Amino acid sequence: LVAVLAGINPAWEDKLLLMEGLQYEVLLKSGDAISASDFFGSHNDYLAFIPATEGNTEEGLLWVNHEYFNPLFVSGYTGKGERTKEQVDKEMYEVGGSIVRIRKDTSGKWNLVQNDPANRRITAKTKIPFHYPKPIAGANHAIGTLANCAGGVTPWGTVLTCEENYDNFYGERDWQTGGLAQASVYGWEHFYNYPQEHYGWVVEVNPATGDARKLVALGRCAHECATVQELPDGRVVVYTGDDANDECLYKFVSSKPGSLLEGTLYVANLEKGRWESLDIKKQKVLKKAFKSQEEVLIRLREASKLVGGSPLDRPEDIEIDPITGNVLIALTNNRPKGNHHGSILKLTEKDGRYDALEFSHDTFLAGGEATGFACPDNMAFDLAGNLWFTSDISGKSINKGPYTAFKNNGLFLVPRQGPQAGQVIQVASAPTDAELTGPYFSPDGKTLFLCVQHPGETSPSLAGLTSPLPGAAAADPG
Repeated sequence: LVAVLAGINPAWEDKLLLMEGLQYEVLLKSGDAISASDFFGSHNDYLAFIPATEGNTEEGLLWVNHEYFNPLFVSGYTGKGERTKEQVDKEMYEVGGSIVRIRKDTSGKWNLVQNDPANRRITAKTKIPFHYPKPIAGANHAIGTLANCAGGVTPWGTVLTCEENYDNFYGERDWQTGGLAQASVYGWEHFYNYPQEHYGWVVEVNPATGDARKLVALGRCAHECATVQELPDGRVVVYTGDDANDECLYKFVSSKPGSLLEGTLYVANLEKGRWESLDIKKQKVLKKAFKSQEEVLIRLREASKLVGGSPLDRPEDIEIDPITGNVLIALTNNRPKGNHHGSILKLTEKDGRYDALEFSHDTFLAGGEATGFACPDNMAFDLAGNLWFTSDISGKSINKGPYTAFKNNGLFLVPRQGPQAGQVIQVASAPTDAELTGPYFSPDGKTLFLCVQHPGETSPSLAGLTSPLPGAAAADPG
């Protein structure tokens, strides 16, 4: 007999609520020391567990993205007046990522291994080279990584972390007006003169050493994730989405085994069911519009539209179904077009080949009150092939308008088999203002590593917290 799962109902409570049978422990929170010189950053998003040895279920390295920060809790900037360099320096440390060694004790509880040599931070001040034969905006390296949202893991055990809303930090260029720089949200460009083109990339990190490099061949946009599939001959395919309204879905197909440099980048044309090449040598329209392949990769959004890339509803996380081989893409929403609830898109590569240039697609799940979820974001499959996914209703929209029925953000499960196969079951509810991110299973499937990002995000002041989690002395832990 297969047990029937009793999920939870949408909730308003300022707690992490779980379905019966599940329990949680707080492993790390923002500000926790991870070494004598470093502490855990803000706004945790994607995370990945790299076992200490293949299949190890007791010890490994945990990589955690730090996407952005709330100035109120980090630098004390309240939005009034000018930021100071001291405030910006504090903010620059909070983003990037953390690497920590964790280990199970005899009771089965996971713990941080204090002061382990592997414990370190990568921040907006870390020098990171470009993995490309030519300079990018006049340099062979960038200073820092930021806006780190989702990501992926390579077959060789490195982590791919994705720079999503990079324009919030140093601004962006408006290429339609001759490349004039546009102002950012945080105003870091007033203190550090770093080129905007140095951000918006997928970054490969070796968690064992902390070495990192920016993968230019995968293009520049608001990358939400980078999901890697190894082909039988050792070549790799990397799927990634541009998380913005009416932006595109991409895949990189390497031409050599294990390469994240040599290969071809494609954009999806859903109307034709084709992957369109973004190689300037093969596309006359790109030769006419751009001077070089580097310019194509830097101005990826423009290039993708020229070759027929389909505008989508904020493509976020991408996961490959371990049973069917289908590629699932979370399309969070597109409110300007009236799509408030989002969907999960299913893409099937021709003949099951991930390097194919043709595909079919349809909707796997549509968000809405009928299915009980809205704004799908991060996804993961467990060992049985069940799909788990989180929701990302923005802090300003939670419990309002078309989102009222869903209350706080949640974690959802779609069983593969049994009487509830294909149904959406809510298994967790996030605290006030928060979204649940990650998620990532340990090799034995018994632990789900999950982040609680930005509880208390809409707090007007330190004296008026909308959520004090995880403890009364700290809000916005990420």
